Amino acid sequence: MKLNVDREADALYLRLDDSMIVESEEVAPGVVLDYNEANEVVGVEMLYLSRRSANLNLSVLEFETI
Repeated sequence: MKLNVDREADALYLRLDDSMIVESEEVAPGVVLDYNEANEVVGVEMLYLSRRSANLNLSVLEFETI
């Protein structure tokens, strides 16, 4: 799994695996899902990060495993 935050593009991209992306779909404004040929979600892109949270700090990422 890879997480990429692009400050210049104001976007976050989460790649779940390395399979080839064959289709992408915007499921909500600024939220795009990438699918592989088995129709599994393999990537999630969120655009306009700064508009989604007033207190967003891209310098700090917190991971929580339950």
